[in-house]
Amino acid sequence: MSDIRAVSGAMSAAHMFIYFVPEAAEEAAKLGVTERGPAYFAFRSAAMGAVPWQVALATFYNFSPRAVRSMTGVWDAASPEQWQAARFAGADRALQRVGVNLTADQIAEARSLIDPVVAGADYAGKTLAAANAAVALPSDPLVALWQQITVVREWRGDAHLVVLAAHGLGACDCNVLQAATGRVPVGLARSTRQWSDEEWAAATARLAARGWLDADGTVTDEGTAARERIEVETDELCAPLWAPIGDAGARRLAELVTPINDAFTAAGTYDQLR
Repeated sequence: MSDIRAVSGAMSAAHMFIYFVPEAAEEAAKLGVTERGPAYFAFRSAAMGAVPWQVALATFYNFSPRAVRSMTGVWDAASPEQWQAARFAGADRALQRVGVNLTADQIAEARSLIDPVVAGADYAGKTLAAANAAVALPSDPLVALWQQITVVREWRGDAHLVVLAAHGLGACDCNVLQAATGRVPVGLARSTRQWSDEEWAAATARLAARGWLDADGTVTDEGTAARERIEVETDELCAPLWAPIGDAGARRLAELVTPINDAFTAAGTYDQLR
């Protein structure tokens, strides 16, 4: 499963800049939304159409209701189609600014690998992935590649939620465990997911009762092992996704898209996460 984990990580890394670049905020402001939270939910939900905030909450899973409720009114500011176009515009501008070093031949090779994955995927129960797969690809080749990356990134995310639910790991609990294992900075998790102090403490207590955390919130060996089991089970669910190109194709695709993350990292895009 190491190749599955590696290509999944590469897809996530190549996709994630859109949540941190100033170009996304600027495009949202053009649509009349200047707050980061509502813009985030509008951009990420746009592929699903004008869904109410409750649908976004269900598909995003680990955000608090108060966080997602902030998107109320975004479809009045602009249609989902306008939000999707703005997302592509922001991605295009950001990719150009940081100077992603991918040649036309490399983009074409990456598409030759990722397109069969997207076309052959089973989208049953994969809401965000299916919605993104239905979006018409933009004309710019690099942005189109990024959208295909977005599809498979969301596919793994959709699969991951199934595993979290199967392990009885609730929406706040999974944030607490992520922070405890060092997978996400606790400050970022608290500020973006907006769980209250009381909710965070209750989730910590639930995880401690399972033996996954100590009473002070420090992860235990059992908690670390449990978190790894969740990742392994997610990898297992993702294995059929990558079958059309095999392990060698997955490794090559990961190699081809890595310059996207490299360019944004070099530009300081993720300095705030350190």
